[in-house]
Amino acid sequence: MNGGTLTRLFFDAVEQHARHPAAFRYKAGEVWTPVPHRQAEERVRAIALGLRELGIQPGDRVAILAETRLEWALVDYACLCARSADVPVYPSLPANQVEYILRDSGAAAVCCSTAAQLAKVVEIRSRVPALKHVIVFEPDARRDGAITLADVEAKGRAATARYPRFKEEALAVRPDDLATLIYTSGTTGTPKGVMLTHNNLWSNVSACVEALRLSGGDSCLACLPLSHIFERMVDYYFFHVGVTITYAQSIDTLSQDLREVRPSVFVAVPRIYEKVYGRVLEAALTGGALKRKIFLWAKRVGEQWSTHRLSGIPVPPSLAIRHAIADRLVFSKLRARTGGRIKLFVSGGAPLAAEIGRFFYSAGLVTIEGYGLTETSPVLAFNPYDRPKFGTVGKPIPGVQVKIASDGEILAKGPNIMRGYYNLPDATREAIDPEGWFHTGDIGEFDAEGYLKITDRKKDLIKTAGGKYVAPQPIENTVKLNKFVANAVVLGDQRKFPIILVAPNFDSLQPWAKERNLVYTSRAELLALPDVQAKMEREVVGGLRDLAKFEMPKKVVLIERDFTIESGELTPTLKVKRRAVEKNYKELIERVYAEADPTAAVIES
Repeated sequence: MNGGTLTRLFFDAVEQHARHPAAFRYKAGEVWTPVPHRQAEERVRAIALGLRELGIQPGDRVAILAETRLEWALVDYACLCARSADVPVYPSLPANQVEYILRDSGAAAVCCSTAAQLAKVVEIRSRVPALKHVIVFEPDARRDGAITLADVEAKGRAATARYPRFKEEALAVRPDDLATLIYTSGTTGTPKGVMLTHNNLWSNVSACVEALRLSGGDSCLACLPLSHIFERMVDYYFFHVGVTITYAQSIDTLSQDLREVRPSVFVAVPRIYEKVYGRVLEAALTGGALKRKIFLWAKRVGEQWSTHRLSGIPVPPSLAIRHAIADRLVFSKLRARTGGRIKLFVSGGAPLAAEIGRFFYSAGLVTIEGYGLTETSPVLAFNPYDRPKFGTVGKPIPGVQVKIASDGEILAKGPNIMRGYYNLPDATREAIDPEGWFHTGDIGEFDAEGYLKITDRKKDLIKTAGGKYVAPQPIENTVKLNKFVANAVVLGDQRKFPIILVAPNFDSLQPWAKERNLVYTSRAELLALPDVQAKMEREVVGGLRDLAKFEMPKKVVLIERDFTIESGELTPTLKVKRRAVEKNYKELIERVYAEADPTAAVIES
């Protein structure tokens, strides 16, 4: 039999790591509580048998509407062992989007974490006829016919004797059987259900063992949504190699959790690393003159040291001494803020600015970036631990083929490519060509050493009225490095020139305005001040000096708030939905172009 299964991965890991102190940890009250592998196995068996007692059959779908927490993982493994496919649902989604996913997937049951998540299901339950069972993790949240996860576990334990072949039946699942149905967050269009098999995910875990090189002595702090394929696959990998998975209390408590848990590996999306980097810069540059001078010196030394290390050139003794001093004065303090034991930062889900990766590397926090999609389970490429190249997403992982099409699109083939989109044969044929190549929708290129660089999304490319193509993501990522900028979106498809919508970082802008005694009573008034507009234009345009003339945004348009999931402008993984932004700010955008001086448009030659 070719390939592997996630149930085999689960039971093998329990046997192999049974002597480890913990498979998982979570905070109960003030205490980080360990969950050994045998205890996890016992709870997974009880939940799986409880689901079967409720009538959940092999092949049924069970939705999980919950934040990242221990119960999420246990229910996931239980569904796999019950040979049902789980359907992750982002906890940030509103009730109407939850309804769409439950209806489209035909979910027979849904597991909710809290009263707030349960309320969404209660609101839409009458419109989801296939939904037979509603399960809630927190006992106090039970209402309207829902049962608790503890009830399900109790049912399973009571029925254990009726299932003497539980493990054998769980292991009888085939590599090509459906493991999960994940709805893409989708920066455009309606979410599609991505069908991933056991072998899709198992093959990705196996390939990443070589790339990440972690082991049972390591621990991680998990904070990303398990409803996202990136965190999901990474957690399977951690369980497989024996890394203890500690669940963060929330994104808001991340700084505290890092100091308390002191993990050796941390996995996050670029937005989190951007915020950490921004806070470090803010603290250093707003301190006294001496502190600022020391920090900037240390940053320069770190860049020189990193350049030598990353290119394989021996570090000169004088530079090594300067770096040791910089480490003691600056970098060691940054490591202490992450718990002091981090040996690896992993970034994925969106492009990470090379400047951020280099800075962390120079501080002794090796940061490696990978690349993939939900449809590819997800990893296609990863930077090697011993030779990361910042600004790239590394090299294709073992067993996966990646090539660049004639139009620049990245194509991939391998055992990790999805079975297809659920009930959408036309969309599946559009995504996977007859030769089995998956069309990623991303534009990229390989460098001379075989490292893959993503330049933009195919659908995001802006074509100006002059026929020139502008890739917005690199421009946006550069602008977002500025401490005065919270978010930015470049627009201008079929227009004479691009513009950039900028949501200022008011935590930096307002103190600047106060120092200059600027008078205003609202954010709108603040952004209307000529001094503020000139300041923001200098900050934005100042970092874009290397752009071609046709790429340079001709107008910096300030908006009063950052983009949000609730407004429909961000996906649950914090990617900007460009079309939604265009729609929400349509009047403003039209006004900006109408008022623009025609001579400001560049005539492309």
